[in-house]
Amino acid sequence: MVHVLSSRILLRPTDPDRSRAFYGETLGLEVSREFGTGPERGTVYFLGGGFLEVSGRSEGPAGETLQLWLQVADVASAHEELAGAGAEVLRPPVREPWGLIEMWIADPDGHRIVLVQVPDDHPLRYRPGI
Repeated sequence: MVHVLSSRILLRPTDPDRSRAFYGETLGLEVSREFGTGPERGTVYFLGGGFLEVSGRSEGPAGETLQLWLQVADVASAHEELAGAGAEVLRPPVREPWGLIEMWIADPDGHRIVLVQVPDDHPLRYRPGI
């Protein structure tokens, strides 16, 4: 069995500076560390319990297989903030049939990001008898 000590998502954007501006300024993610120099330098952002590394460069379009799931305390506030900052909102907050409140945005390369609020009464937060 592999003993995983840490993990991160590696993102190879078409325009690294534009993506760093999106993740660092528009989304407001905190920087964990930076490495290298020049436009392809690496920037690692905190993602709650994980990390997102923006480094290198991609020549091709974004694939639809990568999606980021970010849990937030208040998705309505996040929607207002991100829309005001110019983020591309793909779908405003909606309470899903499974009980989570989700909204969708896209990064500059079109990667989909879901921002999720877990309501207080949702089983992910509340389990009767425990």
